[in-house]
Amino acid sequence: MKTIKIAGVPEHFNLPWHLSIENGDFEKENIDLQWTDVPEGTGKMCQMLRDGETDIAVILTEGIVKDIVAGNPSKIVQVYVESPLIWGIHVAAKSNYKTLADLENTKVAISRLGSGSQLMAYVNADNQGWKTDNLQFEIINTIDGAVEALTNGTADYFMWERFMTKPLVDKGIFRRIADCPTPWPCFVIAVREEVLEKNPAVISKILAIINQTTLEFKDIPSIDKTLASNYHQKIEDIQEWLSLTQWSQKPLAAEMLNKVQNQLFQLKIIDKKGTFEDIVKTV
Repeated sequence: MKTIKIAGVPEHFNLPWHLSIENGDFEKENIDLQWTDVPEGTGKMCQMLRDGETDIAVILTEGIVKDIVAGNPSKIVQVYVESPLIWGIHVAAKSNYKTLADLENTKVAISRLGSGSQLMAYVNADNQGWKTDNLQFEIINTIDGAVEALTNGTADYFMWERFMTKPLVDKGIFRRIADCPTPWPCFVIAVREEVLEKNPAVISKILAIINQTTLEFKDIPSIDKTLASNYHQKIEDIQEWLSLTQWSQKPLAAEMLNKVQNQLFQLKIIDKKGTFEDIVKTV
C-alpha cells in the first residue's frame, strides 16, 4: 500500500475525491489516499506543499502559479475544474455599501496572503479600473473569520466562492453585491516534485481514477441531493452550480498558463514569469 497525502478545500468541487476514496477506488490500486480538508484555502495549501505536509493539492490555479514562480517545488499535473470559479463579492448585511463602486478604497478581508481571495481582489479592482496599489487587506484565515470581520467592521468586503457563501447570504449575515468570475479554469491538481520523481506511476493512477469519477459525476443518481445535504445548500442553488461547473481531465495548456501569468504579472502579483517546464508536468 502506497500512502499519498492530498489536501483540498471542504467544498462541493471536491466531492468526487471523497466518493472515490469511500468507494475504495484507490485502495483497489494499493493506494492509501489520505485526504485533509483545508478551510483556509490556497495560501495554506501552498505552505503545506512547501513543508511536505501534503503530497498533492487541489488548488486554485492563480495561487499555485504564483507560488511555483516564487519557488514552491511543485508542478501542476492537470486541470481539475475547467469552468471559472464564481467569486461572490460580499458585505455585511447591514453595511451601507450598496454597489461595487462603493467598495473602492475600502478594506478587503482575505484568508491569508497569497490566497485566492487576495489575488481575486486585485483582478476585481483591475476590472473596475481602481488603483490596485490602494488595496488594503485584513487577514481573517477562514470564512468564520470573515463573518466576524465584516460584522465588526474591521473589514468591508469579502470575496469567496458564491455558492458556498450563499447560506450566509440566506441567513442575512452577508449581502452579495456582485460576482467576479476567474478569467481561467479555477482548480488544478499540483504535486510536490519529489513525489512526482519517486512515484510517477502512482500519481498517474490517481489521476486516472479521479478523472473517471469526474467524467461520470453529474450522472450519479440524486447527486444534487447528496451535494445539497453534504454542503448545507438549497437544492436549487446546487442545481444551478452543477449547470455552471465543468470538471476537466486534461493537462494545463501553455496558452492558458500564459494568460494566467500575463495577468498576474500585469497586476504586479508576480515579478517574473516561469517557463511552462518550470510550472507544468504531464504524467
